[in-house]
Parts: sequence; C-alpha cells; structure tokens
Amino acid sequence: MPTHFSLPIDGSIVGVYLLITMAAGLAMRRYVGSVEDFIVAGREMKLYLGIASLAATEFGIVTGMYTAQLGYKYGFAGATPGVLQGLVMFLIGWTGFCVKPLRDSGALTIPELFEKRFGPRVRWAAGVVIVLGGLLNMGVFLRMGGEFLVLVAGFNPTYLELVMTVLLLAVAVYTILGGMLSVLVTDFLQFIIMSGGLLAVTLLIFKDIGWTRLVETVETHHGAGGFNPFLHEELGWEYVAFQLCLQAAAALTWQTTIARVLSAKDTQTGRQVYTRTAFFFVCRFLVPCVWGIAALTVLTAGDYAQLDPETQNDVSLFAMPLFLGTFVPIGLTGLLVAAMIAADMSTDSSYMLTWGSVIYNDILAPFGSRKWSARRGLLWNRMIVAGIGLFLLGFGLWYPLKGDLWTYLGVTGTIYLASMSTLLIACCYWKRANNWGAAAAIITGAVFPLGFLVMEQLPVTEAIARQIGPYYSGLAAYLAAALAMVAGSLLKPAAAEGATV
Repeated sequence: MPTHFSLPIDGSIVGVYLLITMAAGLAMRRYVGSVEDFIVAGREMKLYLGIASLAATEFGIVTGMYTAQLGYKYGFAGATPGVLQGLVMFLIGWTGFCVKPLRDSGALTIPELFEKRFGPRVRWAAGVVIVLGGLLNMGVFLRMGGEFLVLVAGFNPTYLELVMTVLLLAVAVYTILGGMLSVLVTDFLQFIIMSGGLLAVTLLIFKDIGWTRLVETVETHHGAGGFNPFLHEELGWEYVAFQLCLQAAAALTWQTTIARVLSAKDTQTGRQVYTRTAFFFVCRFLVPCVWGIAALTVLTAGDYAQLDPETQNDVSLFAMPLFLGTFVPIGLTGLLVAAMIAADMSTDSSYMLTWGSVIYNDILAPFGSRKWSARRGLLWNRMIVAGIGLFLLGFGLWYPLKGDLWTYLGVTGTIYLASMSTLLIACCYWKRANNWGAAAAIITGAVFPLGFLVMEQLPVTEAIARQIGPYYSGLAAYLAAALAMVAGSLLKPAAAEGATV
C-alpha cells in the first residue's frame, strides 16, 4: 500500500526515539526496591510530571483510532465524550470529590480502601471485577496499534502480528523492570513527542484542507446532528446520558487515572493533576476527531479499495490512518509515527502496570498466609505484568470487534465503572453503606454490560443486542448498581452496638 513513510528517513526518526525511550525506562530499574516503588513510584510524583504522565497515558493509538472514527461517523458531535470528560475532571479535581478521601487513606488501590469499610471479601470481588473489565477493555489496544502502524507505514498486512509483538515487547521490558517509576519517566518523554506530532499534523490539515472545508463536510454528511449530538439520528439523549455517567465514573475510579492520584506526593498535587489536565481530555477527543473528518473529506472509494477485504465492512475505523499515510509528507510521517508509538507505549505500559497492581494487591496478596517480602512481591508483580502482556497479544488476535471501537470500550469499562464508582461514593459519603450493598452493586453493575457483550457475539441474540443498544444497557448498569447499593445496605440488619461489621 503506497504511503509517504520513508524507511531511511522516517524509520530512523522512529528508531532513535525508541532507543532513547527504552534507555530512559530501563535506567529506572535501579530505583525500584519495594512494591510501593513499583506500583505508585514511592508516592513521590510531583505536579508537572503527573500532568504529563496522565496526558500521555490517556492518549494512545487506540484513542486516536476511536476518536477519529467518531469524527468520521458523527462529525464534531463525536467529540462529546471529551467535552464531558474535561468537565467532570475539572469539577472532581476542584472539589476533591472522592479523590481527596481516597488519597488521604493511603491505599495503593481503590479495593484496598473498600476493605476498610466493607471487608476483605468485597475487596477481593472488587479486584476481580476491575481486572475483568480492565483487561477486556485493553484487549483490543495492541491490535489497534498494529493496524494503525501497518496502514500509515504501508506495511504488508501479513506483518500485523509481528508489529503487535514488537510493540508489546518494547513496552513490557521496561514496565516489568521499572514499574511506575519507568512509566512516569517515559511518559514525560512520550508526552513531548506526542504533543509535537499531534500539533504538527493538525496544523497541516488546517493549512492544506482548511477549517471551512471540514465544516462543510460535516454539514453535508451529518447535517445539524454533526454539531449537536441530541440531533444526530444515531446518538440522541441516551448517548449523552450514558457518556456523562461513563466519564464521571471513569474520572472517579478508572485505575490508570486514579493511579496518578495515589502516586502524587500529597492530596493537593493529585487534585491539581485533575484540574490542569481537564482541557487536555477535551483535546484528546477533538484533535483526532478533526483527523477523522479530514479523512471523510479527502478519501475516495478508490482509496478504500486499498484496504484489506476484511476491514472494508467498516471503513470508518481505518479511514484516519489510511488518510494520514498519504497526506503527511516524508519526515513529518516519521514524527507522526514516533508520536503515535510514544502514545501507545505510554498507554500500554500504564494499563499493564495498573491492572497488574490490582491483581497483586487485591486478589493475591490479601489471602497470603504471611506478608510477602519485598523481593517476592516484586517478582510476583513482574510475572503478573508479563502474563497480562501475553493475554493482550492473544485477545487482540482472537476477539472479533463488533460495532464502533468507542462503544466497545465504553461497555467493557462499565463492567466495573458502574459498581466501583457507586462503592467509592458510598464508602466516602454514606454512613449506612455496608458489605451487603457493596456486593449487590458489584454483581448488578457487571451483569448488564457483560450480558450485552455475550448477546452481541452469539448469532441467536445478536439482533436483540443491536435492538437494545449499548447506551440503554450501559445506563441500566449505572442505575442498577446504585439501587442495589441502597437496597442491600438498608436490608442488612444493623449491627449491635460495639459489634464489628
């Protein structure tokens, strides 16, 4: 597939970047002496490092793919989740809602806080559902990264598995050895490269295509719904309501985001990381959304014919990398690929580490017969991260994605976001909340999104799942989790005075 990617020029830019990143990540290994160093960087993260790390973590190739797809399919209305996320991030950081008591508790993970209120069984169940939702959510990351690089660089599609494996190995090596310290340092470097690449490509689109032409494209293909999600025939109020619940819950309990609060040197720093990255969360949707609209503007039917036959059923997901491969000139293509690899490595490393920390801290360690030594704890954490990497490689090759990518990520995230956000709010602010309510919320919050995913994959129920839709099933999960927490807590008999719950 013809592209502007030049192996001598662009390949050299990417190669130099990878060497610098790997060296910086591996250099942090010497400072990891305990599990706390590995999971939360010894709680020494300062403000600007936290801002860069959170921004880099929450923009990966998969982010660019799904936000560009939203722009292609829905116009500027596709950036609605980013606007909502930026708003809730700012409000939560400004008020300290939930994140202040969470950071003040000294917990390494959210389930560890739940144990203090609801007991060890709830902590374990919370850990299981977080890992289940998190790994299903992350399962498509590697494949999306590989698909992007294959299209932009013009590689033979048969190299997809090789590209995925190389990406995984590059990330896994420094994450396994250096933990959160390596993640924070490499995130800072990746944030610089990523920001430069995103800005350069976006300015080039405005220069060569123009804002007026982009707006005209949205008007032609989507009408008023391309600017207002309430008017779009495929979105509507249920989409906006689900996105508001999803973004609020993610800001409160998404493990990679919360990891920055827990790694901050103090509570105030953690809150400032939220308020000062809020605008970035708008940009991380809006910028690739513009790229998707540009692809819709420029590409023709002949361009799509170059895609692999298996991907032509839904060209919206692959339109953006196909467009960039022929639009961005030599040299800048190398910066773009380096920026997107930077974004992908940052996302993958942080996600692998945070899900691994929950497996270790909340599923395995609490039930050990004795406290593990620092050496044994580090070994287990590194083995868990390696195991997660192997799962991601296998799942990315096996799972058939149906529907748009963002919808899949929202549904899988809801598996645990619905219940964990409910538990966190109740844990911090409702005295009547107890383990009965917590257990009921965990079960009911996971049933609806898991049921939707299963029905979507089965031929006999696929049509029913499509008719119900992901937005209604997602809203049902948040509502059911909240009601279950209230009902379960009120049904449990009050403990006698002086008794423990």
